Amino acid sequence: FDDFDLVIEARPDWPADTGILVRTIPEGNVGIQVLLDHRPHGGIAGYYGNGLGGFHAYQYAFNAERDKQGRVVRLIPEPPSEPTARVPLEFAAPVEVFLKAWKPGDWNRFRIRSVGALPYLTTWINGEKISELAVAKIKLANFDPKAMLDRIGQAGHIALEVHDNDARMGRDRWAPGAVCRWRNIYVRAL
Repeated sequence: FDDFDLVIEARPDWPADTGILVRTIPEGNVGIQVLLDHRPHGGIAGYYGNGLGGFHAYQYAFNAERDKQGRVVRLIPEPPSEPTARVPLEFAAPVEVFLKAWKPGDWNRFRIRSVGALPYLTTWINGEKISELAVAKIKLANFDPKAMLDRIGQAGHIALEVHDNDARMGRDRWAPGAVCRWRNIYVRAL
């Protein structure tokens, strides 16, 4: 896909570090990730450059308040803490708007629009616009827009990410038995 609108519903357990990669190569590991880091200190609906300079573009991260059965009852906002290069968003909804839109423990509908060779990305959750990123405006020493286009091309695949439990994050990244459920996936070329 090159220019498209994607709709996908997700219901992640806590913690589950996943995401939706767009404009990715066939292997699904190099592209732009729309974050669904549903874990301690994770960002949701921001962006990460997988294999593309390692940039992060997100306004807030989250922790969770859980009930006695371990179910998430609400997300608790906190400042982003990823140790990678941060780039500014073109638009970020106030965290209160995100919290009102997000449904803990339930299905959440993502809508992702990608337009342009160096894409302008817009992400909505449950009908509420949450973030926008202009990839063409990214200014980082280790980010080369031409090299990005050479690597991923002007069209790419859509992939769903699953992380392992690395030494840095351990079980905070993905709990034993945790899953992310996906449904109602639709793509429309623009």
